[in-house]
Amino acid sequence: MAPGNLTWVTEFILMGLSDHPELQVLLFFVFLVIYGQTVAGNLCIITLTSVDSRLQTPMYFFLRHLAIVNLNNSTVIAPKMLVNFLFKMKTISYYCCAAQRGGFVVFIVTEIFILATMAYDCYVAVCNPLLYMVAVSRQICLLLVSLTYLCGLITALTVCSCVFSVSYGSSNVINRFYCDNVPLLALSFSDTYIPEIAAFTFSGINLLFSMIVVLISYFNIILAILRIQSSKGRQKAFSTCASHMIVVTVFYGTLLFMYLPPRTNHSLGTDKMASVFYTLLIPMLNPLIYSLRNKDVKNALKRFLNNPWKSLKLM
Repeated sequence: MAPGNLTWVTEFILMGLSDHPELQVLLFFVFLVIYGQTVAGNLCIITLTSVDSRLQTPMYFFLRHLAIVNLNNSTVIAPKMLVNFLFKMKTISYYCCAAQRGGFVVFIVTEIFILATMAYDCYVAVCNPLLYMVAVSRQICLLLVSLTYLCGLITALTVCSCVFSVSYGSSNVINRFYCDNVPLLALSFSDTYIPEIAAFTFSGINLLFSMIVVLISYFNIILAILRIQSSKGRQKAFSTCASHMIVVTVFYGTLLFMYLPPRTNHSLGTDKMASVFYTLLIPMLNPLIYSLRNKDVKNALKRFLNNPWKSLKLM
């Protein structure tokens, strides 16, 4: 790593969201509630889509994996963040930082591609309903989900190996609440050209490819809805993908706001709030959006609450 005349960094200091001591306890309870809601909501989605016989369709199969990814993505960040609110020294070891960064990249990239996969599922359901069970058979669903995790893993291994191959030895203060690429590379005294290019290239390709799939899917969905004669039919077709449209808009909107504008247009506070949104708030909001707007999920929750033991035996 670092040359022999420099001290190799063994830990980093995470500055967190605020440096005001009087706000730390308040922030701890706020984000404890957010994380608790995230865990409860996503576990609820995972459980219901696993045990309820009426939710054994491709759409809910993808929704289950979205919940798994959201839960893991939040868990990679939130526990360490909560602990740091309560301690004056907000440190994270070098290897824990690398693990946190790697885990975050795996799950955020997987989420990007799962949302694209769900857009394809909506497209087939609305535009080719007669071929639905063929186009999204169980084998195809398993293949698509496996590929999303594989893309996340490949991206994480490539980008994180580049980021953590540079030398750190001068400063170890990260002005974030988690290990992010930009502040990490800013601490390095060695050439960061290759890690920056790797991070930019993989982020751009992943985001662009998934957005193309989403945009093409929804372009065809909108055309198909406009061709439906009855208003009831249009409403039914729209309701099939309404929740996914909301989730996609919020998720991609946040990422584009974060990464498209020039860095000079970003303040540190804006970057931190955007990071909070896509690392902690979106994983909390997704199960709420799907459960509040989806009658099948609400009915499944009622059946589960009425007879939980019978449902759990089916797992």
